[in-house]
Amino acid sequence: MKVLIRGAGVAGLTLAHELATRGAEVTVVEKRRQIAGNASWHAGGMLAPWCERESAEEAVLSLGRDAADWWNAALPGHVMRNGTLVVAPARDAAELDRFGRRTSAFRQIDAEAVTALEPDLEGRFGRALFFAQEAHLDPRKVLLGLKEKLVQMGVRFEFGFGAVQAPGSPGIEVDCTGMADTRPGLRGVRGEMLILRTTEVSLARPVRLLHPRIPVYVIPRSGNLFMVGATMIENDATRPITTRSVMELLNAAYALHPAFGEAKLVETGVGVRPAFADNLPRVERDGNTIRINGLYRHGFLLAPAIARQAAGLILGHETKKELADEAHR
Repeated sequence: MKVLIRGAGVAGLTLAHELATRGAEVTVVEKRRQIAGNASWHAGGMLAPWCERESAEEAVLSLGRDAADWWNAALPGHVMRNGTLVVAPARDAAELDRFGRRTSAFRQIDAEAVTALEPDLEGRFGRALFFAQEAHLDPRKVLLGLKEKLVQMGVRFEFGFGAVQAPGSPGIEVDCTGMADTRPGLRGVRGEMLILRTTEVSLARPVRLLHPRIPVYVIPRSGNLFMVGATMIENDATRPITTRSVMELLNAAYALHPAFGEAKLVETGVGVRPAFADNLPRVERDGNTIRINGLYRHGFLLAPAIARQAAGLILGHETKKELADEAHR
């Protein structure tokens, strides 16, 4: 079967992998000139279904719990299974309790255990929640690595093609274009992030710093880099990051560890994530056209499960009703 996938973000690439693995002839069309610049490029890469359950539906947990296994099988060595550490300043201890009531699969740890996990946080937090089953990855390395693997698997990539122009006549066409999809009900949720560089702090896992208004996560990456993010702004503006957001993210990083105050600000970025009203993804078919959208802030977490479902639908193994039942289970 020939399949044309529009969009080379995380949804398009994971689907291409699922289809190519099952023997389909796949072409990926991307309007950009390279794998970069989209919402997936600016993502955090946290594979944290239990933490996300704090503000998400049960479907996010059920669909995302196997994401780390999928990514590890697709790209061995790219997944770091060190868990997630959730902390809060002493004045916001109630936020830690609230987070714990809304989540599961964690253990309460004291200051000594925090230090054992993250020595550079010694003496900074009296207690924390540790989600040992969670993982993280570097989205940029994963996107580039997956594209390279797909080329080796025979997947064809065409960059610089617009919304209408496309090579060939596929049997099935799949729209994974995110915010370029203009159907009713899809909204944009703007996320902003910073990348800092410092040799004064070392972290082994993502750390979530809770705050009543803007909880922030700090994610370690190679090369002494840290991604700092959290903002969720209900609009689809693609303008540069705001000064207020930069200050809030920097203040949060400083609250986690004062050494971030001397870090080098390497990059700022904005990604607009597509979402439906229930913040859950959808796989919808209309004849030979399939649309995958609405991954919201859970792109790398939910894309593997959605790709498996969509591949089953394309190849005739699943029905639309089964997909809807799974997504809302």
